[in-house]
Amino acid sequence: MPVRVSERLRELEPYVPGRSREEVARRYGFDPDEIVKLGSNENPLGPSPKAVEAARRELERIHEYPEPVAPDDLFDAVLEYLRDPPYPAGKPVEATRENVLIGGDGADEIIDLLTRAYVDPGDPVVIPVPTFTQYEICAKACGAEVRRGRFDPDRDFELDEDSVFEALDGARVVYLCTPNNPTGTTVEERVVRDVAEELRDGVLLLDHAYVEFASEDLTPLALEYDNVLVLRTCSKALGLAGARVGYCVTDPSIVRDLLRIKPVFSLTRPSAAAAAAALRDVDYVRETVELVVKSREFLEDELRKREGVRVFPSEANYVFVDVSGTGMDSSTFTEEMLKRGVIIRDCSNFAGIDPVYVRVSTGTLEDDRRFLEALDDVLESG
Repeated sequence: MPVRVSERLRELEPYVPGRSREEVARRYGFDPDEIVKLGSNENPLGPSPKAVEAARRELERIHEYPEPVAPDDLFDAVLEYLRDPPYPAGKPVEATRENVLIGGDGADEIIDLLTRAYVDPGDPVVIPVPTFTQYEICAKACGAEVRRGRFDPDRDFELDEDSVFEALDGARVVYLCTPNNPTGTTVEERVVRDVAEELRDGVLLLDHAYVEFASEDLTPLALEYDNVLVLRTCSKALGLAGARVGYCVTDPSIVRDLLRIKPVFSLTRPSAAAAAAALRDVDYVRETVELVVKSREFLEDELRKREGVRVFPSEANYVFVDVSGTGMDSSTFTEEMLKRGVIIRDCSNFAGIDPVYVRVSTGTLEDDRRFLEALDDVLESG
């Protein structure tokens, strides 16, 4: 007889990740090295060589447990990075160790911790959609009442402020992603401040996973408000998506609450060492940001020249594209690109939008050209 699962679990749709090279290679008969992967917002430069070497050294101690939370050297590296951010919009943040929590499953671990710490069954949370689906998965797993705001498709996916403020009463957590995934749009500082001040008994989670590529850095708000948690990651600009290291900046009281339920030893020795080295490799970060911005501008310019697709302004390391003008939905369009060896992200599983949007990560300029060649072939064939 099958084991009975909770009703909350029955209602959950699992997170749908981007396709891997290996999966596409098996399905379509490609050599994995021939595939252009622009579906998961990864760093086109690969990892920092300094991060790779630091991780390799720690492999010799892989038989030993890591630090229960994170090693001192990684905390120091995070604080140094925050004090002197090596990206154009960076604002110095004079945080202390008491303001920082480091997660061992990327930023996802901190999203899960925050939700479990502050949400009881029936509590309302606010999630403007479309956005990163992990917020709603975590909230529903805790039995939350999910109230959806929206990023408005009629205004190039700007945040509809009214839809958020109308849902704030009694909210325990508000999830705001800026730049937003998958749209690439940002939330104005004025709006973030208004939400933080309006929340009576809740926490504003401000997801800044893509801040290195944006025009505005709101990380200092984490020290200005005692109910704001700014989420950061080592997966994007720092090139460590496979290492799974995320961190947050917030009030010490929130850090203490999350530490009460945080799994010990969730951050591996190699991952911690790689993250510390990547945070200190400022030349690598600057090179990454320069390449991403150049790639993003190139993709936006080229896509605007093509009939059948509409690209939206982005401040992240991807562009968001409406493919309805091709006569295909997003799943069909994505499949056609996969047949040509190019992985992009079908956004039909994101809540709050029609199934006509795809997300294309920035790559090297050679990757971008391969994508455009495949796109042109799809457009001509359609």
